[in-house]
Amino acid sequence: IVEMSTSKTGKHGHAKVHMVGIDIFTSKKYEDICPSTHNMDVPVVQRKDYQLVDVLDDGTLSVMDDDGNTRDDLNLPPGDLGKDIKDRFEKGETFTVTVIKAMGEEQITGTKTLS
Repeated sequence: IVEMSTSKTGKHGHAKVHMVGIDIFTSKKYEDICPSTHNMDVPVVQRKDYQLVDVLDDGTLSVMDDDGNTRDDLNLPPGDLGKDIKDRFEKGETFTVTVIKAMGEEQITGTKTLS
């Protein structure tokens, strides 16, 4: 949620809340208006860092968590972030990728250099 405003109660109803939010996966902007007395569903967002182990030819990444468990089901993200990950891996840098998971979707959203 990046913006929220409340309108006054009208003569036939409840106060309304206008919300503006940004999708964490696509960066698309969404707006909604709902009565201030209604409950809203909130997604559970998990963030986890994995050390990059390998970048496969098909664009799949092999990563390892802090416990040493590996997984090979993450795809190289599109755009500049994907290019940056591939370039840094080819240079031999050691770094982690940050994965955000919510509502059944997962996406790499950033990187961190390991010292």
